Amino acid sequence: MSFYWVEKIIEILGLIFISAGAFFEFVAAIGFFRMPNFYTRVHALTIGAVGGTVLPLIGVALLAISKVGADPSRLYLATLCIISAIIILIVAPTGSHALVRSAYIHSKQRREEYRESVVGS
Repeated sequence: MSFYWVEKIIEILGLIFISAGAFFEFVAAIGFFRMPNFYTRVHALTIGAVGGTVLPLIGVALLAISKVGADPSRLYLATLCIISAIIILIVAPTGSHALVRSAYIHSKQRREEYRESVVGS
């Protein structure tokens, strides 16, 4: 029994995931330049970081295991890609949330200091 069609479907899925990742990176780059303030820019970059890295990693993993009778190096590559994608899914949104929260708190403190300096004079 031939697994030719299964191999081709997995390979096409891998290429679709890689192309979708490139699309997310492109949209994030446009969003970075078009968004009006810091918070929406960070949102666009976070989407690019997650979609633009996780999807291609999953695509590479699918391409690595698309051949039947894959040798251990292909399975090792696929495992590393999946583990890296999971780590990025956890770390990237957390890091951008911490960055935005810090910027918000800092700008709030600066506004309060400005009000005190204006009202206090």
